[in-house]
Amino acid sequence: MEPSNSQTNSVTIPIAIVAGFAMIALAIYITSGRSSSPAPTTTAPSEQTVASGQLRPVDDSDYILGNPNAQIIMVEYSDYDCPFCKQFHDTMHQIMDEYGVTGRVAWVYRQFPIGQLHPNSPKISEAAYCVGDLGGNNAFWTFSNLVFDERDFDVPTNVTKLPEYAEIAGVNREDYVSCMNDRRMQPKVEAAIAEGFDLGIRGTPYTVLQVGNDSATLTGAESYETIKGIIENLLDQLDGNFDPEAAEVNTSAVPAQ
Repeated sequence: MEPSNSQTNSVTIPIAIVAGFAMIALAIYITSGRSSSPAPTTTAPSEQTVASGQLRPVDDSDYILGNPNAQIIMVEYSDYDCPFCKQFHDTMHQIMDEYGVTGRVAWVYRQFPIGQLHPNSPKISEAAYCVGDLGGNNAFWTFSNLVFDERDFDVPTNVTKLPEYAEIAGVNREDYVSCMNDRRMQPKVEAAIAEGFDLGIRGTPYTVLQVGNDSATLTGAESYETIKGIIENLLDQLDGNFDPEAAEVNTSAVPAQ
């Protein structure tokens, strides 16, 4: 099977959400209407049929940046060697620098390495899990940031540097090497891939935006301006300050139902 790169509109609005309580869908609808162009994604083979699984609730096994009890939670499924995941990683750090400090937005990072496109990405995910298991949440994020920051946009990660990144993150190198040699985290990576695939993920980055029991998906490396607009619209709704009639909507930018 040949991999394909999706160039379709990257904002997905589930019909069920639009028909029901449309808090997030409305925010995405209005903000995406102002988006200049769709963002490309890295995708798995296009012949597969998308499943409709349920998002696993955020729990203590997750790696979270920000307040775990935040009103807005962004659960990202990502591939360390995906070029657009690197781009979106930078965007999300901008978002967290602005909104994470208020305690109202949290970012959850989950693994979805696409080995068909990036052969080393499952190994990097194993490394990240080893670092997180040995060093905790902060070590995981430091390691992840190094992986993304130390490579160019379309250049694969230099996996020979992973032990160095683990040490910088505060993990003992021998413990890290032992974890990797034992393939201790391989089952966890395989479970993460199965989880994402069951959810219907076929490309990265793939982000589930949650507010309470309401959710919607963002597929692709949306820009900082788009994500910021969605969050601002959601916060306005949460604070009772949102006026949808005052918002300008370009309906041509919204996916047809």
